[in-house]
Amino acid sequence: MNSAPALSREYPDRPWIGIGVILFRGEDVLLVRRARPPRLGEWSIPGGAQHLGETVDEAARRELLEETGVTAGPLHIALAVDAISQDEEGRTRFHYTILDFAARWLAGTPRAGDDASAAAWFTPDQVAGLSLRPEVLQAIAEGRRRLPD
Repeated sequence: MNSAPALSREYPDRPWIGIGVILFRGEDVLLVRRARPPRLGEWSIPGGAQHLGETVDEAARRELLEETGVTAGPLHIALAVDAISQDEEGRTRFHYTILDFAARWLAGTPRAGDDASAAAWFTPDQVAGLSLRPEVLQAIAEGRRRLPD
């Protein structure tokens, strides 16, 4: 008897594929405030789960548009990250394998949508004052490094 795959992202039976877009407009980077767990209320890179039958490029562009209302130019792979959160009992509550892409802003004015409660551009100095998770800071730095001039 075949068992159906788990549909819940919380306490999954396998990692979920997450896609993020580190989007730059000049030196500024676009961030969203998360409206759902995990990391509810934190500023982060826009993104979300890849859908079955969807390429990573399609997922990145869809998630960016859904969460921020903006579009990106060419995408460049920047970083792969494992985001694993455990509960008090040591069980894996969330497990995402995240592929972050770097890109330059193409069009649109940021507005919160879908899984975001806010979307805004931040200068490098502002980013430094946000108390972002180390993985987010690493992704932003790597995104800057990977983008062609």
